[in-house]
Amino acid sequence: MSLEKALESISNDKVISKPIIFDLSHKSDQNKVEKLLSEKRIQHVSDDFEEQHLELFGVKNPSQVYTLTYKEEFSKYFESLKKEAPPWQHGKWVYFPWNSTLVHILPEEDFWLVRTNRNRNLINLEEQKNFYNATVGIGGLSVGSNIAYALVLQGGPKRMKLADMDKLALSNTNRILSGAENLGILKVDMASRLIYQINPYAEVETFPEGLQENNIDKFFDGLDIMIDELDSFPIKYLIREQCKKHGIALLQAADNGDNGVVDIERYDIDPNTPFFHGRLGEVTLEMFKNLDKFGIGKTITQLVGPENVTERMQGSLLETGKTIVSWPQLGGAALLNGAAVAYGVRKVLNNQPLESNRSLVNMDSMLDPTYHNSDQVSRRAEITENFRKMFGL
Repeated sequence: MSLEKALESISNDKVISKPIIFDLSHKSDQNKVEKLLSEKRIQHVSDDFEEQHLELFGVKNPSQVYTLTYKEEFSKYFESLKKEAPPWQHGKWVYFPWNSTLVHILPEEDFWLVRTNRNRNLINLEEQKNFYNATVGIGGLSVGSNIAYALVLQGGPKRMKLADMDKLALSNTNRILSGAENLGILKVDMASRLIYQINPYAEVETFPEGLQENNIDKFFDGLDIMIDELDSFPIKYLIREQCKKHGIALLQAADNGDNGVVDIERYDIDPNTPFFHGRLGEVTLEMFKNLDKFGIGKTITQLVGPENVTERMQGSLLETGKTIVSWPQLGGAALLNGAAVAYGVRKVLNNQPLESNRSLVNMDSMLDPTYHNSDQVSRRAEITENFRKMFGL
């Protein structure tokens, strides 16, 4: 086989994006791992199981951590485990097919306890359990993938539903936390893999066809909260219909230069909340289906608010299709929005106070010393007024 054919053959090899968890105290699982090894499907093994138990021992015995006898007490504890069975037969072994790696980890409850312990008490135990046991839906995995990672990093939802029909492109990697090794794979697979690597016990359901009228009921089945990061206004409308029907909150974030615009629609509190908080007036599905390219741009501007669009973003929008291909987005803003929405999700799931309409996460306002100067304020107002007139708003 030629090199060209060999590369093509391997590149077309479909690799699943869900880990396989083994319990090597069972002979059947031992046989499965031996088979993977013989087929050279396992190329890397990570086993710091004793170190994980050292941390677990500290979490369960915090008063002993800073004593002189701590290491001695842990040694006794770990020796007692080894008498029950050799260490390799304790815990779980996780096989990640996409990177040919086998990892030895604690059982789920202990794994979760150690992973989230450093959150305490910024997030208390009850809040952490509510956060972990929820089911969160995310539509759109550009900004949405950053939201997913922020949620999981904080010990957030074990169960997630992800919808996106696109593959990761090189131009996406200015704002999506992913490397060149994932180019060309579906964004739902890209996101699932990192979620599983952070929490192998996660349960991720993917919708690689994206959200559509024929699958949206299935997507919303069992959801506790929805995150809308999709570009399609007809689908955005359908999402809000579902949130209203199921009585769940919706969060949405939009990049705006270095800043973020976070919208929160609390259909869980008031099912009669106007779609998009009424910023687009009375809306219908047909109205959105009939939007042309200019109409989409106008609707986006109206939703975000001309007064909130930064000067450079305004200029870039006007150059779209002329000197640039699409509206610009920055990785820092995507990460900022990820953190902001994850904060909001945690607050909603724990019934804690949260802005119920819109919040501007404005780095320029906080960090640019000239932002509040009177001449800059006047200049922004003039530019915004011209921008508003251009779109007939």
